[in-house]
Amino acid sequence: MEPPWGYGPDDGPAVWGQLSSEYALCAVGDRQSPIDIVGATQAEVPVVAFHYEPMNLQVLNNGHTVEVASTSENWIDVGGVRYDLTQFHFHTPGEHTVDGRPFDMEVHLVHRNEEGTLAVVGVLVRRGDEHPVLDPLAEQLPEPGESLAIEKKIATSELLPEASRIFRYEGSLTTPPCSEGVQWFVLETPIEVSDAGLAAFEAILGNNSRPVQPLNGRELLIDKDPAP
Repeated sequence: MEPPWGYGPDDGPAVWGQLSSEYALCAVGDRQSPIDIVGATQAEVPVVAFHYEPMNLQVLNNGHTVEVASTSENWIDVGGVRYDLTQFHFHTPGEHTVDGRPFDMEVHLVHRNEEGTLAVVGVLVRRGDEHPVLDPLAEQLPEPGESLAIEKKIATSELLPEASRIFRYEGSLTTPPCSEGVQWFVLETPIEVSDAGLAAFEAILGNNSRPVQPLNGRELLIDKDPAP
């Protein structure tokens, strides 16, 4: 069982590294996430191709976030390497900032390849129009420790903006144990959720956002063209 952690003054991001030796990287790691995305270099990089299918929702509130398990064949191809979607979850407010600008929420789509390397797609969310996936989900979010199954299928691809360039860097998990070596793909174009939908997520999640971490000289790239 993992040592307890949270987002309060006594168990939050500022002290994660002190709560357990297992969480040491949260304090001493030099490739941590999230970051403020600024000064990205435009580059020719491997294409990220999304292969997402409609799926039923298996939703769990684990006390830190609301997590939705992947229940169909969802994956991304990054330069010929396949990463399978394992789950996606939510942070309010968003964790990454862009040139210092925060976002209202962020969706993290967590993928893993055959070697166990993680690739996380970060989708920035701002308040605005209703969203075909986020708003219906917001109406039935489980309380901490609860789970539910939603039989109505959702189109996982609708969590992505229609077209977006992608920021890329090597980082970490944004929660303990803050493991490094995670490949991050943050979509430049945000999606929207309604005021009511955002309020519902905020009511369940509270503030479950880690502050931005130093870049420490890491390479930060952006595609020349939007992802297909």
